[in-house]
Amino acid sequence: MTVDIDKTAGPAGPSPAAPETVKAIPVRHYGRYVSAVVALALLAAIVYAFSQGKINWGAIPDYFFDGRVFGGVGKTLLLTVLSMAIGIVGGVLLAVMRLSKNPVTSAIAWFYIWFFRGTPVLVQLVVWFNLGLVFEYINLGPVYRDEWSDFMTPFLTALLGLGLNEAAYMAEICRAGLLSVDEGQTEAAHALGMSHARTLRRIVIPQAMRVIVPPTGNEVINMLKTTSLVSVVQYSELFRVAQDIGQTSGAPAEMLFLAAAWYLLLTSVFSVGQYYLERYYARGSTRQLPPTPWQKVKANVLSLSTRRR
Repeated sequence: MTVDIDKTAGPAGPSPAAPETVKAIPVRHYGRYVSAVVALALLAAIVYAFSQGKINWGAIPDYFFDGRVFGGVGKTLLLTVLSMAIGIVGGVLLAVMRLSKNPVTSAIAWFYIWFFRGTPVLVQLVVWFNLGLVFEYINLGPVYRDEWSDFMTPFLTALLGLGLNEAAYMAEICRAGLLSVDEGQTEAAHALGMSHARTLRRIVIPQAMRVIVPPTGNEVINMLKTTSLVSVVQYSELFRVAQDIGQTSGAPAEMLFLAAAWYLLLTSVFSVGQYYLERYYARGSTRQLPPTPWQKVKANVLSLSTRRR
């Protein structure tokens, strides 16, 4: 029996030592610690300043679920939804008119946007409310005729003032969304025999929603807060109800804090809805959808448990 010996192999020696483990030393960010201390100090100073005032904090939970407050919250939500509906419908119509090749409709849309964006919404509300000083009757011919004071109620004044003003802002948002869609898709739809209205409804608008939805969500939240201005036209929404309760209960400042808490609660709920709506319309533009708040919490909990192990 012969044994083949590999002549190329070198003499047997000790095995090489394993490489040493690299010890990573994290970089110290002292600026973060300083900024955190400063922020905590400012927060403590604000809390201390408010604690020195003669504020009856117990009045806030006493009236938080009062029936009058609930009624004001309901009217605020109703006014927000209806005003945004008028703003969205009007904004889409104005955006289409603005992009039209007809110079008359384009000029009318441009003038409307210029006027309502250039004047404060508070001034517009007061103008609508005081038009009864100029027009004694509203006469629409055989359709409708009545005294202006009976026709222009505080609710209608608030609805027209907020809705028509919002339409000007939504027009620019919708116009930006429509312009974000490639013109080639419109040309391809027309080549297939689709009408202009059907092309907008089936091709352009669904793709433009990814651009329209985020700023529209911001407008809804802004509209919810803007409804507080309609108290000047004697509409009993949340802010005016809080003021009335504050005058009768002897706690005006506390009721303003209560109104602020309700606005903060409602805007937080709307913000969550906006997040999920944006996530829904992002399905066709991103390969992986952003995680939901619950998924973020779950991922953070799992990462903390993994680090402990």
